[in-house]
Amino acid sequence: MIFEIRHVTEYAYDEPVRESVMEARMQPRAGHGCHLLSFELDVDPPCQIFSYADTWGNTVKYFDVPFPHRHLTLTARSVVETEPPPTLPPALDMSEWERLSSEGVRGDCWDFLRPHGFACVTAALQAFCDTHGVAALRQRDPLSALHALGTTIYDALDYEPGVTGADSPIDEALLAGRGVCQDFAHIMIAVCRDWGVPARYVSGYLASNREEGDRSDPEASHAWVEVFLPSLRWVGFDPTNNTHAGERHIPVGVGRDYSDVPPTRGVFKGDAESRLSVGVSVRRATSSADEPEFLRLGAPAIAAARRRASNQALLDQHHHQQQQQQ
Repeated sequence: MIFEIRHVTEYAYDEPVRESVMEARMQPRAGHGCHLLSFELDVDPPCQIFSYADTWGNTVKYFDVPFPHRHLTLTARSVVETEPPPTLPPALDMSEWERLSSEGVRGDCWDFLRPHGFACVTAALQAFCDTHGVAALRQRDPLSALHALGTTIYDALDYEPGVTGADSPIDEALLAGRGVCQDFAHIMIAVCRDWGVPARYVSGYLASNREEGDRSDPEASHAWVEVFLPSLRWVGFDPTNNTHAGERHIPVGVGRDYSDVPPTRGVFKGDAESRLSVGVSVRRATSSADEPEFLRLGAPAIAAARRRASNQALLDQHHHQQQQQQ
């Protein structure tokens, strides 16, 4: 499948700020069945954009706006082609647990076996595991146990935006009985690592399909989990939607938890309050891979006007949805 993705992030300040320094992780990650065909990042006010690869191999764009401004808008446009992942076996043999405990796996996956940040076992998580019989799931082979764990999280927690925030610990979702994809991913990662299964956080996008049973927000970025099984290598699980990561999942970054791969992170100089607006659109491409629809631009002025109108419509839609939720 070929997908076109537009991700608009706008910071509005009530007073002019003197300078903004920002980094963004919005470029889809190539590999694992995802091929990056094109990527563009526009920043308003215009500035020079630089790039580097972080510890985990994610592409990071960074820039500095060194003059006064009252807004900062990032518009990322991507075109990717995805392939369905290999078909998984119905189960693995029980000796996979022994392979997981080998020195080679523990050495190579050390960072993804340790508790970190949001992904750690807490008293609330232990109570959740006791209530839902999570410990007993480990009596199965690793693949079957992980299937059951994802289903348990999916059945036990409702999906509801606004209950938790980007900096919320897992206890908030566990105590409320609901949360968003970030919470579900952190909960599953914490349990996997406690079982001795390497697990990492994946940020990205999902081409949502209600007919497929997706319950995550189609107008937001997404998060899921990848676990390392020696016989299969990295395998994606989406506990928010109780499914494997497939060709509709588009990865952007991997890390130990959300704090390693936020879409944007930065600081500004000035005494001002900021307001953040985000809009995301993921859709099947309506033109050929060589000429995606949003790259078929006419005169630069017309193209820029269309981009501004499109971005504003996306942000307006996001504001309207927020008001409905409130």
